Formats: sequence, C-alpha cells, structure tokens
Amino acid sequence: MTTCKSMQHTDLKTIVIKLGGSMLKGLTTDFLENFKKMQQVGIDIIIVHGGGPAINQALAYANVETTTKNGIRITLSDAIEIVQSTLIGKVNPALTHQLNGAGIKAIGLSGYDGSLFDCSFLDKKEYGYVGKIEAVNTALLKTLLAEKIIPVVSCFGTTADGVPLNINGDTVASKVALAMNADSLLLVTDTPGIKIEDEVQNNVNPEQIQEWINSGDIYGGMIPKVQAAIDCLYEGIPTVQIVGSKLVGTKIQRKGVFA
Repeated sequence: MTTCKSMQHTDLKTIVIKLGGSMLKGLTTDFLENFKKMQQVGIDIIIVHGGGPAINQALAYANVETTTKNGIRITLSDAIEIVQSTLIGKVNPALTHQLNGAGIKAIGLSGYDGSLFDCSFLDKKEYGYVGKIEAVNTALLKTLLAEKIIPVVSCFGTTADGVPLNINGDTVASKVALAMNADSLLLVTDTPGIKIEDEVQNNVNPEQIQEWINSGDIYGGMIPKVQAAIDCLYEGIPTVQIVGSKLVGTKIQRKGVFA
C-alpha cells in the first residue's frame, strides 16, 4: 500500500477498507504504516477482512468439501464451525495482533461482539449457514473510532438466537460503509481492479458492470464485489474502489460523475 498524494489534503473522514483473505499474509511494513498516515490526516479507518485461503485449508484438513455460488461460499452444517473457528479464532486475532505490533491501536470484532450485527439467513436452502446483515451497531464502531482504535471486523455473524452465520466479506464491508456514512470504500484484493480482456479498467460505472456480468466478463468472486460496490453507490457512498496492494485499480462511480 502506498500513500496517495491526494490523501495528504483529503476531505475524507471515514473510510472502510476490506482486505481479502488472500492479502493477509502479504501485508508489508509500508502497507501498515500507511494506516498511521491516514489517521494522522484525520481519517477514521474501519477494516473488514475475509479469510478464504485459511478457510479452504481448514476445510480441506477436515475433509469437508466446499463450493461457491455467485461468489458466495455455500456453508453447510459440517462447515460452519470450521469457518467460525478459522475467522474468529485465527485470522482475526492474527491481523489485529499485526496491527497492534506495528503501533496501530486495533481491536478485533465479529457479529458476536457488542451486538455488532443484526443478522438473518440469506437463503438457507440455497446457501446454508450464510447470513445477511439487517443492521449494524454504529454506536459501537463510533465509540472505538473516537478513541482512535481501528475496528477489525471479521465477516461472521449470528442470528438473534445465536445461530452462527458466515457472511460474504464484500457484503459486510458495504453494509458497514453504508451504516457509517463512509466517504469511501476500498476493496483490496489480489486482483488489481476489474479486468476486461486482461486489461484493468480505470473508471467504470454500474451500467458497464451489468453489461460485463451479462456477457460473462465479470464472474465468480468478482460478482459480489461489484454488487457491493453498486449498492454502496446508489445508497450514497461517493466512490468505491477495487484495488490491489498498491491502492491502484478500478474506481467505480455513477455515470456522469467522473472528474
């Protein structure tokens, strides 16, 4: 992650950064140092993380098969506890520890903590123990941010009666960004943006994205990313970016608003 020059004079106040699971092992000192610089210019940061590679490894070790549909992991009863223990017990504390070790105040959270999420089943018949977020406890997040503590949110929640639910990380990031009226959402992944015919698109709009989904140029795990981005745009988040580790990639904005 490199510091954008414009960041030094930004009007941004709150930014949600979603780190894909494939990015977590490759976080560099410069990447982490950039969070300090963002805080120094008055930006409140919320981190949401995935854990796909670690979950895949844990499921394989337990001989539990896993499949995806529309970019969402189908999570059946034999997988949900493994997903839970991996995300909450391993990935989240490891990332939080790394941030704290770099001198960045951070605290790990999931939907179990402080009633952070109000969740329900996305479609139990279709996806199993996969959730959707009905509401976000913004008061909890604002309390942490007021103390300059970065919330590190894992994509896991629970129903009101305690049933565990796996939630797509891009969806979590978009719901948190919307609830917090964030100024920007960054989806950081190992794919530096939307690629069409092997070429990264610098600026796109929702209409182009829908055409590429229909044509099959956008597929798999990129689908929930762009859908989360579009939802945020139409709900009022000014910009959403899908970027690589250097924060270079695709800026998604509504048609006619590009500078």
